[in-house]
Amino acid sequence: MNPIDNPIGYASTFLFVPGNRPERFAKALNSGAHAIIIDLEDAVAEEDKAAARSAIRQAWSSFSAEQRQRIVIRSNAPGTRFYGEDLILAEELAIACLLIPKSESHDQINGAAEVLPTTAIIPMIETARGLQQIDSIANAQQVIRLALGNIDLQADLGMVCDAQETELQVARFQLVLASRLAEIAPPVDGVTTATDDIDRISDDAMRGKRLGFGAKLCIHPAQVPIVSKAFTPTGDELHWANQVIEADKASKGGVVKLNGRMIDRPVVLLAKRLLVLAGKH
Repeated sequence: MNPIDNPIGYASTFLFVPGNRPERFAKALNSGAHAIIIDLEDAVAEEDKAAARSAIRQAWSSFSAEQRQRIVIRSNAPGTRFYGEDLILAEELAIACLLIPKSESHDQINGAAEVLPTTAIIPMIETARGLQQIDSIANAQQVIRLALGNIDLQADLGMVCDAQETELQVARFQLVLASRLAEIAPPVDGVTTATDDIDRISDDAMRGKRLGFGAKLCIHPAQVPIVSKAFTPTGDELHWANQVIEADKASKGGVVKLNGRMIDRPVVLLAKRLLVLAGKH
């Protein structure tokens, strides 16, 4: 699945909104976020799961075609009693993208892909088992990019992280590496729990960008412009991206070197993504 063919593949800001709060859907879509995640998992209590699915069904007709392409639905985790109903909802609405929390195997993702053959999938890596299986998960059917569940991963591993989450550097690198090898879009970094600490949010977003992430999860609309600014391509990045695209055109899609660096498909996709983010492609 080519990330450039799907808005989710180049989105840099993903804003969560609870599935049982339909009055917030429009506000989230108008927040400036590239994509919104309507959540059926952590944000919704067990007794409210069915009501949340009904709320999404009822609201769906009010979304434009463009908005539907920007909506991601986060299901409950595979193996829970809610997961099957979530997949039925996703199939019924023909959603553009499904975020699967606590993804732990290639078979889980392929199973969802069989039910949803036209839906992009973002596996969320937030357990030790998921991290161990990250390469096979990244190569599963219809995976467009990976996402990090940093809070749950810390809990699953028994970590006590510092404010910079230094202890998760290796895990973050693994997501970036697996994404590169699978030739999918750069991964989506986890959340910053502070909603009003501009420096913390900005620092976390810039850390993700430096590590090779292409996006970040947001839990409050106030975080969106800060994260968006961090991931907005710089002038130097756009100059490099244009050089890559020109070199790729000249080589007619073959492997070519630019300034001593090999230019292959993932590099071309990165260049295209930067230009798309800047509105120049």
